Amino acid sequence: MTEQSTTSPEVKKYKKPIAFVLAGVLAAGLLGTALMPNSPMAIAQTTAVTPYANAPFSFADLAEKVRPAVVSIQVKNRGGRKRSGQKFDFKGPDLPDGHPLKEFFKRFGDEGPRGQRPRRRRTSQGSGFIISDDGYVVTNHHVISGGSNISVILENGDKHDAEIIGSDERTDLALLKIKTKKKLHFVKFADKTARVGDWVLAVGNPFGLGGTVTAGIVSAHKRNIGSGPYDFLQIDAAVNRGNSGGPAFGLDGAVIGVNTAIFSPSGGNVGIAFAVPSVLAKRVIDQLKSNGKVARGWLGVTIQSVDEDIAASLGLDKPKGAMVTSFTKNSPASKSDMEVGDLIVAVDGSPIDDSRDLARKIAGYAPSNKVSVTVMRDGKERDITIKLGSFPNTKQLASLQKHEMKPSSEEMEDLGLSLAPASEFTSGSVEEGVVIVEVNPDSDAAERGLKAGDIILEVAGDVVSDPADVEKSVRKARDKGRRSVHMLVRSGDRQRFIALPLKKI
Repeated sequence: MTEQSTTSPEVKKYKKPIAFVLAGVLAAGLLGTALMPNSPMAIAQTTAVTPYANAPFSFADLAEKVRPAVVSIQVKNRGGRKRSGQKFDFKGPDLPDGHPLKEFFKRFGDEGPRGQRPRRRRTSQGSGFIISDDGYVVTNHHVISGGSNISVILENGDKHDAEIIGSDERTDLALLKIKTKKKLHFVKFADKTARVGDWVLAVGNPFGLGGTVTAGIVSAHKRNIGSGPYDFLQIDAAVNRGNSGGPAFGLDGAVIGVNTAIFSPSGGNVGIAFAVPSVLAKRVIDQLKSNGKVARGWLGVTIQSVDEDIAASLGLDKPKGAMVTSFTKNSPASKSDMEVGDLIVAVDGSPIDDSRDLARKIAGYAPSNKVSVTVMRDGKERDITIKLGSFPNTKQLASLQKHEMKPSSEEMEDLGLSLAPASEFTSGSVEEGVVIVEVNPDSDAAERGLKAGDIILEVAGDVVSDPADVEKSVRKARDKGRRSVHMLVRSGDRQRFIALPLKKI
């Protein structure tokens, strides 16, 4: 006997709709669970509803609040040079006497008596912002550099003369003072560094069009733009020509950075701009206001970071520190027990990551301070006490000497180098080191930038003056089980360490 269904036709009729309703109830239950405050779906749903959380619907109030403190900087200076005794090398068309353009071309070619072209007054412009009610103005060093007549134009159109209080090329910052008795609208620097993703409002005077406001976010921290040892903020708010020296604001109206550069392959804005962080800018501006300049500690060494190859050649587990490649004459370091080839790993007990980290730390000390510099030499650490000097205003440049090589050389096949004693050079011969006569283009040496004419001064910490010395030092590095050997190489007036891998034999 088979079991019969007890479901009536009426119930069958509503079976599917009921199942659908139940599914809907279950879905609602799951949704309710998902929308609990700490659930991922709740967060996603909240983000979808308010994609710009904590941001205003409009930046108009913020712009209205800060714009009166943003100014335009105009710099006038006499540009060009007198061309005494020479005529401007241009000849117009051969026109008949009496032609209306004949006199024009004649004057255009002569440019005045005795062929002298008059100097022309050039005008450049940038942006800036007022940081006190008595008229101190921050801008970029490159905006006012070389200027002899500086004017500051306020948002309301008022124009004031300004004097340079101080300027710092390393951070590209400058401080001006407006000559006025009026109380001015001003803004303050932020006390903390903005976070990546924070909103940013850039205000400036691009293209001389007057105050312009653009918005974006902080894209990154610690950007190295090849301008000294300091790191910059990266922002994506549109920053164009003329925005230099202008402020980048946070939502609270405090200045989080001073716009100083853009990355632009084409010359236009591509959404990558750089600003001096407020914490660094405030420190520099305070010194400029007090002393007219920034006083930085100075070791007087040329340094380079350690890569994996050099680390291996020194027996290190990983790259760290800054390697000393040369000394500035009569510098504090040159008068100490420090040696070329020393690896600086700490200053006053604070670890050094790389060459830029060392430069920042030393610059943070006042001149005449004594610091304890920890160096690694021959696998051992030692502390050297050095009294810092004052960072010079101008860089000392060594004279570049060119030497003619003799053809004699010895092959270093495993390194891809042909070498000869540097003492064999003519024309005021160099007595130290071994010169590279030829580099195998397929070698590791070529890949690392070694070239004919470079002079090897040291190999694995040993001074070399003959190719045989190089071979000996390479052999010694192999015997120690080193995977690579480091060399101190002079290229023109620059010295650096290069590590070459050692082939197994």
